[in-house]
Amino acid sequence: MSGTVAIIDYGAGNLKSAQKAFARAAEGSGTDVLVTAEADAVRKADRIVLPGVGAFADCMAGLEAVPGMRDVLEERVLGRGVPFFGICVGMQLLASVGREKVEVAGLDWISGAVEKIEPQDPRLKVPHMGWNTLTLTRAHPLFDGIATGEDGLHAYFVHSYHFAVENPDDRIATADYGGPITAAVGRNNVFGTQFHPEKSQTLGLALIANFLTWSP
Repeated sequence: MSGTVAIIDYGAGNLKSAQKAFARAAEGSGTDVLVTAEADAVRKADRIVLPGVGAFADCMAGLEAVPGMRDVLEERVLGRGVPFFGICVGMQLLASVGREKVEVAGLDWISGAVEKIEPQDPRLKVPHMGWNTLTLTRAHPLFDGIATGEDGLHAYFVHSYHFAVENPDDRIATADYGGPITAAVGRNNVFGTQFHPEKSQTLGLALIANFLTWSP
Protein backbone atom coordinates (compact mmCIF):
# COMPACT_ATOMS: atom_id res chain seq x y z
CA MET A 1 0.00 0.00 0.00
CA SER A 2 1.39 3.37 -1.06
CA GLY A 3 0.58 6.20 -3.42
CA THR A 4 -1.85 9.09 -3.03
CA VAL A 5 -5.42 9.31 -1.79
CA ALA A 6 -7.23 12.44 -3.00
CA ILE A 7 -10.11 13.67 -0.85
CA ILE A 8 -12.10 16.07 -3.01
CA ASP A 9 -12.79 19.53 -1.60
CA TYR A 10 -15.89 20.97 -3.25
CA GLY A 11 -17.22 22.90 -0.26
CA ALA A 12 -19.44 20.10 1.03
CA GLY A 13 -17.64 17.76 3.39
CA ASN A 14 -16.14 17.15 6.83
CA LEU A 15 -12.72 17.43 5.28
CA LYS A 16 -10.59 17.65 8.41
CA SER A 17 -12.14 14.63 10.09
CA ALA A 18 -12.04 12.64 6.84
CA GLN A 19 -8.40 13.51 6.22
CA LYS A 20 -7.51 12.63 9.82
CA ALA A 21 -9.22 9.22 9.63
CA PHE A 22 -7.69 8.29 6.28
CA ALA A 23 -4.24 9.46 7.43
CA ARG A 24 -4.55 7.39 10.60
CA ALA A 25 -5.54 4.28 8.64
CA ALA A 26 -2.63 4.89 6.24
CA GLU A 27 -0.02 5.41 8.98
CA GLY A 28 3.31 3.80 8.19
CA SER A 29 2.25 2.71 4.71
CA GLY A 30 3.86 5.48 2.68
CA THR A 31 0.44 6.62 1.45
CA ASP A 32 -0.13 10.37 1.16
CA VAL A 33 -3.61 11.71 1.98
CA LEU A 34 -4.34 14.92 0.12
CA VAL A 35 -7.35 17.25 0.37
CA THR A 36 -7.69 19.03 -2.95
CA ALA A 37 -9.98 21.09 -5.16
CA GLU A 38 -7.62 20.67 -8.13
CA ALA A 39 -8.74 18.37 -10.94
CA ASP A 40 -5.11 17.72 -11.93
CA ALA A 41 -4.28 16.44 -8.45
CA VAL A 42 -7.24 14.06 -8.59
CA ARG A 43 -6.09 12.87 -12.04
CA LYS A 44 -2.76 11.80 -10.52
CA ALA A 45 -4.25 10.12 -7.43
CA ASP A 46 -4.24 6.36 -6.90
CA ARG A 47 -7.48 6.43 -4.87
CA ILE A 48 -10.29 8.98 -4.77
CA VAL A 49 -12.64 9.93 -1.92
CA LEU A 50 -15.76 12.08 -2.33
CA PRO A 51 -17.17 13.22 1.04
CA GLY A 52 -20.42 15.15 1.34
CA VAL A 53 -22.57 16.90 3.91
CA GLY A 54 -25.75 18.90 3.25
CA ALA A 55 -28.44 18.87 0.60
CA PHE A 56 -28.11 16.75 -2.55
CA ALA A 57 -28.76 19.69 -4.91
CA ASP A 58 -26.19 21.92 -3.20
CA CYS A 59 -23.55 19.18 -3.21
CA MET A 60 -24.15 18.36 -6.88
CA ALA A 61 -23.92 22.06 -7.79
CA GLY A 62 -20.74 22.40 -5.73
CA LEU A 63 -19.11 19.46 -7.48
CA GLU A 64 -20.09 20.74 -10.93
CA ALA A 65 -18.66 24.17 -10.04
CA VAL A 66 -15.11 22.85 -9.54
CA PRO A 67 -13.38 23.30 -12.93
CA GLY A 68 -12.82 19.98 -14.68
CA MET A 69 -13.64 17.87 -11.62
CA ARG A 70 -16.57 15.86 -12.99
CA ASP A 71 -14.67 15.09 -16.20
CA VAL A 72 -11.64 13.91 -14.23
CA LEU A 73 -13.78 11.75 -11.97
CA GLU A 74 -15.41 10.05 -14.94
CA GLU A 75 -12.06 9.65 -16.69
CA ARG A 76 -10.27 8.15 -13.69
CA VAL A 77 -13.02 6.22 -11.91
CA LEU A 78 -15.19 5.03 -14.80
CA GLY A 79 -12.50 5.01 -17.48
CA ARG A 80 -9.42 3.85 -15.55
CA GLY A 81 -10.94 1.86 -12.69
CA VAL A 82 -9.34 3.90 -9.90
CA PRO A 83 -10.76 2.85 -6.49
CA PHE A 84 -13.43 5.33 -5.36
CA PHE A 85 -15.08 5.88 -1.97
CA GLY A 86 -18.16 8.11 -1.61
CA ILE A 87 -19.21 9.20 1.90
CA CYS A 88 -22.74 10.23 2.93
CA VAL A 89 -23.97 12.72 0.29
CA GLY A 90 -20.81 11.86 -1.67
CA MET A 91 -22.28 8.36 -1.94
CA GLN A 92 -25.75 9.69 -2.76
CA LEU A 93 -24.36 11.67 -5.70
CA LEU A 94 -23.64 8.32 -7.41
CA ALA A 95 -27.41 7.96 -7.98
CA SER A 96 -29.31 8.77 -11.16
CA VAL A 97 -31.40 11.38 -9.38
CA GLY A 98 -31.81 13.05 -6.00
CA ARG A 99 -35.29 13.94 -4.75
CA GLU A 100 -34.48 16.15 -1.79
CA LYS A 101 -37.02 19.01 -2.06
CA VAL A 102 -36.25 19.39 -5.77
CA GLU A 103 -35.38 16.73 -8.35
CA VAL A 104 -31.76 16.97 -9.45
CA ALA A 105 -29.74 14.67 -11.72
CA GLY A 106 -26.85 12.87 -10.03
CA LEU A 107 -23.70 11.34 -11.50
CA ASP A 108 -25.71 8.27 -12.57
CA TRP A 109 -22.88 5.83 -11.86
CA ILE A 110 -25.27 3.52 -9.98
CA SER A 111 -28.90 3.50 -11.11
CA GLY A 112 -31.45 4.56 -8.53
CA ALA A 113 -32.88 7.53 -6.66
CA VAL A 114 -32.15 9.27 -3.38
CA GLU A 115 -35.47 9.27 -1.51
CA LYS A 116 -36.71 10.50 1.88
CA ILE A 117 -36.52 7.97 4.70
CA GLU A 118 -40.01 6.84 5.73
CA PRO A 119 -39.74 4.62 8.84
CA GLN A 120 -42.56 2.15 9.34
CA ASP A 121 -42.53 3.02 13.06
CA PRO A 122 -44.04 6.55 13.45
CA ARG A 123 -42.12 7.02 16.69
CA LEU A 124 -38.85 7.09 14.78
CA LYS A 125 -37.77 10.61 13.88
CA VAL A 126 -36.20 11.83 10.66
CA PRO A 127 -33.33 12.64 10.33
CA HIS A 128 -31.97 9.25 11.26
CA MET A 129 -29.14 10.15 13.62
CA GLY A 130 -26.99 7.83 15.68
CA TRP A 131 -25.33 4.43 15.83
CA ASN A 132 -26.54 1.33 14.00
CA THR A 133 -25.25 -2.14 13.24
CA LEU A 134 -25.09 -3.21 9.60
CA THR A 135 -26.51 -6.16 7.72
CA LEU A 136 -24.50 -7.25 4.69
CA THR A 137 -26.67 -8.05 1.69
CA ARG A 138 -23.67 -9.41 -0.20
CA ALA A 139 -19.99 -9.97 0.48
CA HIS A 140 -17.56 -7.17 -0.34
CA PRO A 141 -13.78 -6.90 0.22
CA LEU A 142 -14.14 -3.62 2.13
CA PHE A 143 -16.04 -5.45 4.86
CA ASP A 144 -13.46 -8.24 5.19
CA GLY A 145 -12.69 -8.85 8.86
CA ILE A 146 -15.42 -6.46 10.07
CA ALA A 147 -18.10 -7.84 12.40
CA THR A 148 -21.58 -7.08 11.05
CA GLY A 149 -25.09 -8.23 11.98
CA GLU A 150 -26.95 -7.72 15.25
CA ASP A 151 -23.86 -8.29 17.40
CA GLY A 152 -21.50 -6.48 15.04
CA LEU A 153 -19.74 -3.14 15.15
CA HIS A 154 -21.71 0.10 14.93
CA ALA A 155 -21.60 2.83 12.27
CA TYR A 156 -22.56 6.47 12.73
CA PHE A 157 -25.40 7.87 10.61
CA VAL A 158 -26.90 11.33 10.21
CA HIS A 159 -29.27 11.71 7.23
CA SER A 160 -32.88 12.22 6.12
CA TYR A 161 -32.57 10.60 2.68
CA HIS A 162 -31.23 7.27 1.50
CA PHE A 163 -30.23 5.64 -1.78
CA ALA A 164 -32.96 3.40 -3.26
CA VAL A 165 -30.90 1.43 -5.75
CA GLU A 166 -32.54 0.10 -8.90
CA ASN A 167 -30.51 -3.12 -8.98
CA PRO A 168 -30.39 -4.96 -5.61
CA ASP A 169 -26.92 -6.26 -6.53
CA ASP A 170 -25.60 -2.70 -6.14
CA ARG A 171 -26.60 -2.68 -2.45
CA ILE A 172 -23.91 -4.03 -0.12
CA ALA A 173 -25.29 -3.31 3.35
CA THR A 174 -28.41 -2.04 5.09
CA ALA A 175 -29.22 -0.61 8.51
CA ASP A 176 -32.56 -1.03 10.28
CA TYR A 177 -34.48 2.16 10.97
CA GLY A 178 -38.15 1.23 10.90
CA GLY A 179 -37.27 -0.99 7.94
CA PRO A 180 -34.08 -1.48 5.94
CA ILE A 181 -32.27 1.61 4.68
CA THR A 182 -29.27 1.54 2.36
CA ALA A 183 -26.02 1.75 4.30
CA ALA A 184 -23.47 0.89 1.59
CA VAL A 185 -23.47 0.54 -2.19
CA GLY A 186 -20.90 -0.61 -4.71
CA ARG A 187 -20.18 -1.70 -8.23
CA ASN A 188 -16.78 -2.70 -9.65
CA ASN A 189 -14.25 -0.11 -8.35
CA VAL A 190 -16.94 2.20 -6.92
CA PHE A 191 -17.94 2.02 -3.25
CA GLY A 192 -19.95 4.30 -1.00
CA THR A 193 -21.40 4.48 2.51
CA GLN A 194 -24.37 6.41 3.85
CA PHE A 195 -22.76 6.40 7.28
CA HIS A 196 -19.62 8.36 8.14
CA PRO A 197 -16.61 6.02 8.41
CA GLU A 198 -14.50 8.90 9.72
CA LYS A 199 -16.83 9.07 12.77
CA SER A 200 -17.49 5.34 13.09
CA GLN A 201 -14.50 4.49 15.25
CA THR A 202 -13.38 0.84 15.00
CA LEU A 203 -15.67 -0.06 12.10
CA GLY A 204 -14.79 3.08 10.17
CA LEU A 205 -11.03 2.73 10.52
CA ALA A 206 -11.17 -0.93 9.47
CA LEU A 207 -13.28 -0.04 6.44
CA ILE A 208 -10.88 2.74 5.42
CA ALA A 209 -7.88 0.44 5.92
CA ASN A 210 -9.52 -2.11 3.62
CA PHE A 211 -10.14 0.59 1.04
CA LEU A 212 -6.46 1.58 1.11
CA THR A 213 -5.41 -1.94 0.12
CA TRP A 214 -8.35 -2.70 -2.20
CA SER A 215 -7.50 -3.82 -5.73
CA PRO A 216 -10.86 -4.10 -7.54
